[in-house]
Amino acid sequence: MLPTVKINSYQFLVLVILFTIGTSILVIPSALAANAKQDAWIAAILGMGIGLLIVWLFTKIGLWFPNLTYIQVNETLFGKWIGNIFSFLFIFMTFLYTAILLYYSGSFLTIHVMPNTPMAATNILLAIILVMAVRLGLETVARSAEIFIVIFFILFFILVVFIAPEVEFKNIQPVLETDINKIFQSSLPLIVLSAMNAISLLMIFPAFINRPRSAKKYFLIGNIIGGLIITIITTLCILVLGSDMTAFQKFPGYELAKKINIGNFVTRIEAMMAALWIICLYFKMVIYFYAAVIGLAQMFQLKDYRPLTYPLGMIVVILSLVIFPNILEQSVYDATIDIYFALTVCLLLPLLMVVVYAIRKKQLKKNSDHA
Repeated sequence: MLPTVKINSYQFLVLVILFTIGTSILVIPSALAANAKQDAWIAAILGMGIGLLIVWLFTKIGLWFPNLTYIQVNETLFGKWIGNIFSFLFIFMTFLYTAILLYYSGSFLTIHVMPNTPMAATNILLAIILVMAVRLGLETVARSAEIFIVIFFILFFILVVFIAPEVEFKNIQPVLETDINKIFQSSLPLIVLSAMNAISLLMIFPAFINRPRSAKKYFLIGNIIGGLIITIITTLCILVLGSDMTAFQKFPGYELAKKINIGNFVTRIEAMMAALWIICLYFKMVIYFYAAVIGLAQMFQLKDYRPLTYPLGMIVVILSLVIFPNILEQSVYDATIDIYFALTVCLLLPLLMVVVYAIRKKQLKKNSDHA
């Protein structure tokens, strides 16, 4: 059957924080430093500010129809046929992002943590717990997130304290040397990953939250907290590694943890950084897969979404293994196709929804009154 349970506002806040951080904690510092150089931390703050406006837009759209998911809102606003086209784009996006995150996790684990383990094996294991989570339901995912968020913040605090002795403030100077246009361009990947893709959370907010109105502020607060953590990690990468090394590394956040050295005793604790990333990546992947599965079930008006989890889970694994032939292809995709695709599905379509809602507002209200 389709979900009927509802989570509370705090549980939603936790999911928003983990979703916002997601892959950004490891890969975003590199993307920001590529053009913004030592001003990457400014690009992170700018991206967080712009992203907050986009998330605010999503909260407004969600609260128009507090009992409907994003898929159902599409059909309500645009009608069945056009709405289904837009819904299909959304479902395709969330499903594709699930496969990409599975690729990220498998690639990272096989390169840095378990080099002798085939990527297929790690992806299959991750996909199994991914499918299990979605089958157990949103409430189970939210309760587990409440536990893991505590572990995340403990590990994050340890990382910040232990890396502090390695900070060199000369690495961040001169401030504002980079052209403002380059700083804005650098912030785009962060805006896409932490804010635009948060449209996936409209499959949870507000339909599956017990107090939708109060959850609105938690949507925004969660995005701010996640953005601050990304900004802190980016700033530490610049202060410790320098802008050139941060831009060069594929996972600068992981390299950051390698620099920890407390009295030649506490060293090489980069596994802690890996744990931080895997926690955030996993919950972001779960939300994407949940949005895709529930969205598909609602689009085809199925009574139960769970039969879809196994076949879609197998397709995700296969797709994650073939989606990028090499790292260069992945880098090109991240810098071009992904940004344009996200701008279309996560920004242009919501803005179109605003226009249509403004035109049809009276008619929709009349229909709801009659219903």
